[in-house]
Amino acid sequence: MTEKRHPQSVYSVGDEPDPRFSLANERTFLAWIRTSLALLAVGVAIEALKLDIQPVLRFIAAVVFVLLAVLAAIHSWLSWARHERAMRLGRALPGPSTGPVIVIGVVLAVLLLVVGLFL
Repeated sequence: MTEKRHPQSVYSVGDEPDPRFSLANERTFLAWIRTSLALLAVGVAIEALKLDIQPVLRFIAAVVFVLLAVLAAIHSWLSWARHERAMRLGRALPGPSTGPVIVIGVVLAVLLLVVGLFL
């Protein structure tokens, strides 16, 4: 009897890819999860440490970091599924989708902190 794997939307199509590719995809997923945790830690630390930064800008920057953390976590799952499915169907891997948004968000949050530092 064949064991059912989840999510079915990924594992019910195509053929098993080389395990090395699936494991590399999993490592990328875990790297995005680590990124998400780091962004969350920065957002919480900015508020918890009560740094000498203008309070409203500090709070907005912290919220931006927390929202980016949530975005990175969601991206990690969706990206893993898209890549795994593409490998199983023998298709080209999809390009990056959320990375630029996270970069822009981090730059924005850092700029808020820098401006808040001098106000």
